Amino acid sequence: MNDFMDGFGGKRSDYTLEEIEEAKKRQKKNGKTFMENLSDIKAEKKGTAAQIKMQDLQKNVQAAAGRTQSAAAAADSVNAALRNSTEDINRALKELNTNVESDFGVATSAAAVSATADNPDVLKNFDGLIDELKKNVFGQDEFIKKLIIAFKRPFVSERDHNDALNSVFITGPECSGKHYALKLITAELNKRRVVSGDSPYTIDLSLYPSAAEEKLFLQDLYSALQNKSSVIVFENMENCHISMLTRISDLVTTGECRLSERYVMSNGQLVGVTNALAGETVGSFEAKGKYLIFMGKMPLDKLAGIMGAPFVNALGDVCITSELDKEAVDKINTVKKEQLIARCKKQLAYDVETDEGFDSYMVSQTSRNRGLKGVLDTYDETIRALSEMRLERDDLSGKKLTLTCKDGLPYIRIDEAEEIRLSDYLPSGYNGEEEAVERELDNIVGLDMVKDYIRSLKEYYAMQKRRREEGLKAGELNKHMIFTGNPGTGKTTIARIVSKYLKAIGVLSGGQLVEVSRGDLVGRFVGHTAPLVNQVVKSALGGVLFIDEAYSLYRGEDDSFGLEAIDALVKCIEDNRDNLIVILAGYSKEMEEFLESNSGLKSRFPNIIDFPDYTADELVAISKITAKSKGYEIDEDVLKPMHDFYEKVQSTNAREAGNGRLVRNKVEEAILNQSKRLVAEPDADISLLTGADLEL
Repeated sequence: MNDFMDGFGGKRSDYTLEEIEEAKKRQKKNGKTFMENLSDIKAEKKGTAAQIKMQDLQKNVQAAAGRTQSAAAAADSVNAALRNSTEDINRALKELNTNVESDFGVATSAAAVSATADNPDVLKNFDGLIDELKKNVFGQDEFIKKLIIAFKRPFVSERDHNDALNSVFITGPECSGKHYALKLITAELNKRRVVSGDSPYTIDLSLYPSAAEEKLFLQDLYSALQNKSSVIVFENMENCHISMLTRISDLVTTGECRLSERYVMSNGQLVGVTNALAGETVGSFEAKGKYLIFMGKMPLDKLAGIMGAPFVNALGDVCITSELDKEAVDKINTVKKEQLIARCKKQLAYDVETDEGFDSYMVSQTSRNRGLKGVLDTYDETIRALSEMRLERDDLSGKKLTLTCKDGLPYIRIDEAEEIRLSDYLPSGYNGEEEAVERELDNIVGLDMVKDYIRSLKEYYAMQKRRREEGLKAGELNKHMIFTGNPGTGKTTIARIVSKYLKAIGVLSGGQLVEVSRGDLVGRFVGHTAPLVNQVVKSALGGVLFIDEAYSLYRGEDDSFGLEAIDALVKCIEDNRDNLIVILAGYSKEMEEFLESNSGLKSRFPNIIDFPDYTADELVAISKITAKSKGYEIDEDVLKPMHDFYEKVQSTNAREAGNGRLVRNKVEEAILNQSKRLVAEPDADISLLTGADLEL
């Protein structure tokens, strides 16, 4: 195979299969990149060819000397041949670099992938960078300066062969432009051929909360290190398992992450191997040629608590954003307004202007606490509304369109004659799910206090959202609950409604209900329990985890597996407090004892909701609803005996035989009895359940 590029549609290069295989072997042995080893091999072969050519020329010189040609002229010929040979090598390497960059989109120049202290010309590519970034990032001058220094550092600092170009911690207030600034500087440095890839490669470490995700993590990390992007971003370190954090720390402190087992590449995936004879194995990862960026909101001391002091000491730079002040917000609004007007003219053929009222409205919407996200979101909503208007109305081109504010809401004025509220052109949020849940709540018999509590959650979160929008500090409610009460009082039904309701009002992202018991959480052997708990919690993220008879998790101080399950559950609750609700259910007395088994339980479950036993009247109403749902009606004559029956059972044995389960059993029993009765009474009403059927 004379050309390993032809299969990818590239230009031809004179690299043989033998040279490629030899380059792979050398890469493992001496640590250079594949392309560097390939170039060395070609250079060696060119040098050998030149030596042979020199020997031939020397013979010619001797022959020429015999023909009276001067020795000096022969020596000049030899030197010229050697120079031509060297030029051939350089020309071939340059052509190969061009082909690789063209075919794969991977820059191979020293400026792009080989930042070294002996390459001072690269620093010229940073000229004017700070002014370029300040065109779009406002109020963060010191942060921008620090960020540029972080990207410059590898070009002036000594570092080991395998080390990352730099390891950087970026932190600061939420919505202060951290991600936005990093994206801009990466794109700009890519244009200037300082880094490869025009956007960062991001790894969300919250996806690896337990040791069970280790192989998935290694695969993702390997993909990131092999990706063409020079910038890798790690987020949510506080939610990652310690085993993964240790490997990341090794990358930062030593430049290499050694693996506990060997892997081979199979169809682009890392596959563990046990065969001692397996070739081309991957035993470690290197951070060479990469900027490792760690993004967070925590201060440096908290990062040290998560990652350890050696990790923090190995960081090259720490870049901290500040809160956006009013001047920064004003500048951002000015730039976004100009972009909005230009986009309307180009994309919508609208000549749009703004008045002072609209400008003031936009500043109020991009208040300090909402930060950069508030700025971008507000303008996105405006352009979406104008785009929808353009789709519906073809009569506005050429007219004077003014964005204004009226009664605290954005409007568009058309030729001073018509005013339209922008929100009328925004698709209203889907609220069918919320309405359906409200109807389901209304149809539940009794439990008025429970229903009032659920509806109060909507009011609370609506108010917190409003506070955030107005730039005020918003609180966070502890959403975890304990449902106490006898069986059949509606605990599981209400838990399911809670999950759907909080999803409908935007508090939860998923809204699923995952119902488990002791057997789903407690392992059967040492080391089995924690992975079980982590797996269950992972399946419930975005929804509600409902643990029925939760007190069964604790069977005394000798129940080590149960205590391990409780400890693991408490940790998972803390790690996922923003997108998970846990509801524990059981008898009142037993649940009180259960809360004492772990000091962290009681503080994390402040919302204790008691489900009272149903009254006889409520059970009669539930019986009618249950029968109707199955296509039956209960004879009016039997309602009084039914009431007396329920009242007697509830007063004597509600815990074991009463409440909703009693209703379900009686209705199902009546339907079965009716089918037997209708054999003897074929003309009877097949939808009516009588006293004979109910056997009260």
